[in-house]
Amino acid sequence: MGNLAMLGTGLIGGFYTTTLHSLRSPDRVSIVYSRSVERGEKFRADFGVPKATTNMKDAITDPDVTTVVIGLPNDMHKQAVALCAKHHKHVLCTKPLGRNGKEAKAMLALVEQSGIFGGYLEDLVYTPKMLKSLAFVRTGGVGRVLWVRSRETHGGPHSSWFWDAKKAGGGAIIDLGCHCVEIARNYIGKDDKPVEVMCWLDTQVHPIPAEDHAIALVKYASGAIGQFEVSWCFRGGMDLRDEVMGTEGTIWANNYLRTGLEWFSTGKSGDKSGEYVAEKLESSSGWLFPSDDDTISLGYKHMFTDMLDAIDHGRAPMETFYDGYVVNCILDACYRSAKARRWEPIMIEDWRGPKKAAARRTAKREDQVMKRELLPDGRVKLIIKGRRGKVVERIENA
Repeated sequence: MGNLAMLGTGLIGGFYTTTLHSLRSPDRVSIVYSRSVERGEKFRADFGVPKATTNMKDAITDPDVTTVVIGLPNDMHKQAVALCAKHHKHVLCTKPLGRNGKEAKAMLALVEQSGIFGGYLEDLVYTPKMLKSLAFVRTGGVGRVLWVRSRETHGGPHSSWFWDAKKAGGGAIIDLGCHCVEIARNYIGKDDKPVEVMCWLDTQVHPIPAEDHAIALVKYASGAIGQFEVSWCFRGGMDLRDEVMGTEGTIWANNYLRTGLEWFSTGKSGDKSGEYVAEKLESSSGWLFPSDDDTISLGYKHMFTDMLDAIDHGRAPMETFYDGYVVNCILDACYRSAKARRWEPIMIEDWRGPKKAAARRTAKREDQVMKRELLPDGRVKLIIKGRRGKVVERIENA
């Protein structure tokens, strides 16, 4: 691999650099770009980065740099990707890829036309619970996936630009919905085309022009449904939860807020009582729910391991710029649906999956057992659909 340039010195740049420097590999951040001299110098000192600059081009074209990591506000992604493509540097971009599908498609084209590697840094599909659950789904553990619900809620983002709809491209949907949509796509299957959306959004609490709360249903060609709930109005920390329902099984995953580790503190235990416990936790007293290691719990370690290994071995990563483009197209449809108050088609001009969905069910001529239930007396009740369509009950001895 080699050295990396980190573009951005905010919370995400810090998470990324902490993760990269904790891996036992030669991959290190050798230069950091910041729009502020002071933030850049502080970041350089805090993370042991050799160089800092306020010139984005200088960071990308640094001769020691082979790969660029973008941790910038959404409105700066395209400019950074264009420079990487021009100077033939591999690029890893934080979520969302663009502020909309058009912007994301342009970035995808820049990467593919230049022949550089483009990785989409969707960390929440790399959490340990997600990877374990996804492997279970792919081995048929839940049967055919029918419905995926993903929820991300907290009290609001950490930097001012998130609250500026022009810079960010929207509010809670563009910030959090991108995570939830890609979680559902992975469970349902990326070859299953997302076809239409029904979305509600509102600004319930904050004095901003963008939404701070939204709920949406995303329908796929197979008939599967992805559902997301996102909010900047939730109090008590960051709630990351996923549910998967299949024809043969169910998954419940509590990824962050309540994971089994619980502390209580009066908050009067000394100078360190106000220290960081978990991302977006609002208090340092009372019952606390800490993350054991954010870089693992939030997927960063597995994500960067996949990305850097993919570059080294010349393969595609789990998450590519194309995935980021599809996510942006789905979010565009969410905004259109909320405005029109109806189901809206998802417009993916460059769909690369199958044109037709696989058949959802195969017609059978024999009787079909729709449900088998053990009764309190030990007998078994069967609900059966007969060959002529009539639904009947049958009791059998155990």
